[in-house]
Amino acid sequence: MLEPPLRPMAAEARATLPPEGRPGSMFWQQKLDGYRVIVYVRAGRLYLQSRSGADLTSHFPELQAAAADIGENLVLDGELVVLHEGRLDFAALQQRARLGGFRARTAGRARPAHVVTFDLLEVGGEDLLARPYRERWARLEGLFAERRLAGRWALVGSTLHRQEALAWMDQAWGRVGIEGVVAKPAAGRYRPGKGGWWKVRSRQTAEAIVGAATGPVTAPDTLLLGRYDAEGRLRMVARTKPLSAAARRELGELLAPAGRDHPWTGVQFSSAWGRAPLAHAPVEPALVAEFAGDTSVDDAGRYRHPVAYVRLREDLTPDTVPPLA
Repeated sequence: MLEPPLRPMAAEARATLPPEGRPGSMFWQQKLDGYRVIVYVRAGRLYLQSRSGADLTSHFPELQAAAADIGENLVLDGELVVLHEGRLDFAALQQRARLGGFRARTAGRARPAHVVTFDLLEVGGEDLLARPYRERWARLEGLFAERRLAGRWALVGSTLHRQEALAWMDQAWGRVGIEGVVAKPAAGRYRPGKGGWWKVRSRQTAEAIVGAATGPVTAPDTLLLGRYDAEGRLRMVARTKPLSAAARRELGELLAPAGRDHPWTGVQFSSAWGRAPLAHAPVEPALVAEFAGDTSVDDAGRYRHPVAYVRLREDLTPDTVPPLA
């Protein structure tokens, strides 16, 4: 039997969808705006594992109640989401992931979560990791067809046709929380912690590590964002535009000033290309931010123009941010 923590199989980011190949050789699925989770159901009891291996179970008690109705031991891979007013609400999901006890139970009634599943890793004690994806998917579909999974459990949108998947890249889908498409080889086995799937986002966003701030750390004006290079050095890749008042408040509560050993201590960055050095305060590189930027990126991987801060990605850790090429 599979036991937590199990590292989820990874999807490599690509600019475009891979070619179709022979008919039926690839599954094309919706990429949802949520938290990646591994779900363990044992004798009606739930264990909800985050991408990084953290235990999220106590934050989502309504899913524990839903697991009690499943009459079989299962391990599922999927996306944890909160649906609100016809769209996936990532901010509500992040807020819920911070709550416990009575507040979690209250939030579970007001903004209940669902798990949108896309893989079946174990059923009835049978380990399916080595089975081809087409078989794992067929057996997962069967659980829904037989109503053994229902209610808080859903099945991701999926097709065998690339042309149909291209429709999910439309910005209209992005407005309801469909971020793009994930492509999966039908013959592929499940490789924990390794690649083998591909993801393409419909919106031009990326993630980076918050390495420094301008202005007071308790209410930052802008953020300096970085990624690690092949030698493990944190390199600046972007500077944000001025933050909103709400973002300044949120980040001010979470940022921690860094010690003298921070790699950017004493390093000078320009406020714009060719201009004077930018006064900044290094912070502990523990938070991951999602940002939106244009396609003007230099050969070192640095965005030439300020980027727009979108949100914190509390479901990601710095070691999951793609390194500089």
